[in-house]
Amino acid sequence: MTMEQRQTIPSTSDERIVNNVMRHEYRVLTDHEKADMKIVKDHGLRFFEFLVVMEKNGSSRELSLAKTKIEEAVMWAVKHITR
Repeated sequence: MTMEQRQTIPSTSDERIVNNVMRHEYRVLTDHEKADMKIVKDHGLRFFEFLVVMEKNGSSRELSLAKTKIEEAVMWAVKHITR
């Protein structure tokens, strides 16, 4: 399946358990877990977008690292919620 053929499935959707090649087993999340995951991702995105605006004044290694760490923090928080 090519990237163009893949359908976009929201990360909070129960449909995410269908046709996943890397993680072979997903469990259905509770509504509370879905809400928590959305909050984590929304906060991470807001912080990330703030740093993108800061980069307009000049990018730096520090901002690049900060953005990477935000992505990592969101990933680990979601992993905790979905385990």
